[in-house]
Amino acid sequence: MGQGRIKVQVRPVRDFLAIVGATGTGKTGLSIAIAKHLEVEIICMDSRQSYIGMDIGTDKISKEVRKIVPHHGFDIRSPDESYSAGQFARDAASWIKEIKGRKCVPMLVGGTGLFLRAITHPIFREPEVEESRRRSIRELLTDLPRAKLEHWVRLLDPDRAKIAIQGGPQRLSRTIEVALLTGRSLSWWHKIGASDQKPLSGMVVVLEVPRGVLDARINNRVNKMAEEGLIIEVQGLLDAGFKVGDPGMTGTGYREIASYVEGLCSLDQALEIMKMRTRKYARRQVTWFKNQHEAGTLRVDGTESLEIQCSKILTEWTRTDGM
Repeated sequence: MGQGRIKVQVRPVRDFLAIVGATGTGKTGLSIAIAKHLEVEIICMDSRQSYIGMDIGTDKISKEVRKIVPHHGFDIRSPDESYSAGQFARDAASWIKEIKGRKCVPMLVGGTGLFLRAITHPIFREPEVEESRRRSIRELLTDLPRAKLEHWVRLLDPDRAKIAIQGGPQRLSRTIEVALLTGRSLSWWHKIGASDQKPLSGMVVVLEVPRGVLDARINNRVNKMAEEGLIIEVQGLLDAGFKVGDPGMTGTGYREIASYVEGLCSLDQALEIMKMRTRKYARRQVTWFKNQHEAGTLRVDGTESLEIQCSKILTEWTRTDGM
């Protein structure tokens, strides 16, 4: 009995295709190339590109291209508003459902690894807090030197201190903010806090580029941003009343150019610091994607032609039955 039956390999249904990697690896260009072969809608997975008025410094794709390939997640927050990984996961789950309902492939594109992890491993839903209290704490933390931020993180959330310190000023401030606003540490929330999302799974593609090539791309990108009007963009944001300590404005590029606009350094100094900090950030991204990848992750050489990169990804997507 049972002889002659054909064993069928059951593959999990994939909710999305994700193109991830460090700043400068070529994620945007690759995603548009893939869109020529697959019916996709793109979900921005960059924590800075969600902010209104921050286009040049975050290297947003042009509105003309967005008219050809539908994009989600751009320009949905003011620079003085928070946009957490948990909120992104909730938004992304909604977009993914809508996109699949249109018989298209949801394609997540970006370098914010925590956003991807929040989708595949949902995190707690943070309790509602008064925005005025949040802003007051942020203003206080903005003026504190990094050493003092690290000191308070070790006191308020020792279990998360190592991760927060590696993550830089924004993650340090976030760790302190959650503890002060909720009365519970961020570590406690991650362990005990309930999530209202179910985990999603997808095919993850990590773009990889040799360090020397990546550094050169980053340096060229910073120069290009300056040529395209980054100084004017930052001046406009400051004139509109936004501050360097606001959630959106803490990103690399905006802090450095703000220092130049405020007369604290020369433009050459600001651009060199911006390049250095972007290179350091890219190294942290590379480390994250080496250690946090999902099972079955496809790694692609970002120095190969777009044709070859697309071919590898589409072959794997088709081989595993895509969605």
